[in-house]
Amino acid sequence: MDMPERFCGAALAQALDVAAPGFIVTVYGDVVVPRGEVLWMGSLIETCARLGISENLVRTAVSRLVASGRLQGERQGRRSFYRLAPAARAEFAAATRRLYDRAARPRGWMLLAVDDVPDLIRRRFHMAAAGGSCWLAPDWGAMPPGARLILRVADDDPEAMPGLAGFWDLAGLAARYDAFLAQFARVADGLAGGDVAAADALTLRLLLVHAYRGAVLRDPFLPEALLPADWSGSAARVLFRDLYLRLTPMAAPAIAALEDMAGHLAAETEESRSRISMLR
Repeated sequence: MDMPERFCGAALAQALDVAAPGFIVTVYGDVVVPRGEVLWMGSLIETCARLGISENLVRTAVSRLVASGRLQGERQGRRSFYRLAPAARAEFAAATRRLYDRAARPRGWMLLAVDDVPDLIRRRFHMAAAGGSCWLAPDWGAMPPGARLILRVADDDPEAMPGLAGFWDLAGLAARYDAFLAQFARVADGLAGGDVAAADALTLRLLLVHAYRGAVLRDPFLPEALLPADWSGSAARVLFRDLYLRLTPMAAPAIAALEDMAGHLAAETEESRSRISMLR
């Protein structure tokens, strides 16, 4: 079936206020990384065009991602290809776990001493200012650069750090989850009538990941006992899981039409199947 007009890629992207650089990161994280990390510029332009993102905007965004050390370019004849830069692999691996692994939890919580915290590091490690040079952060197994450990508390002992939830903007995070639910509950309703074309399914899956990523990568994953009773992050996780699993088989032919330096991408790989297993 054809998707209703209100669910078309360009309309949904506009409602979600999607910008080219962030969406390209989503394309790489969701589709390209599990299939060798390389994509032909022509395939990227075609994928972004379904959202109304022009070729010029795509090329400008890719140049900025190269300059920031997240992508690397290569040429094969007259064709340009871009692969994930080594410095970005750890970032993508951490994001993958939070997005697709339904059992992902931090080991606990860290109280750190850090003299200088760049915004990029603060966001990457979900750090919250605790006064002076002290910072709180969930313990995912890695320390922020330059940080000194003051205290580590297990995740199953939230009472050991009273007031922990007050250090993060849970109201702002809940608003992001609420917006995600409002947009994609309508998509779920639109899918109730049957399948969609492969290209539309891929576009919807990418927008699903993009919107959910915008919330979940800001989530410190606080213990359930510290969250509000009506915490919308739980419902958002269920909706993300259900829609992703529904859209993935429909999107497979469109993924297999994309190209890297060796030819067409695989519709499935061991890593893409692993993500599906983590979600189930």
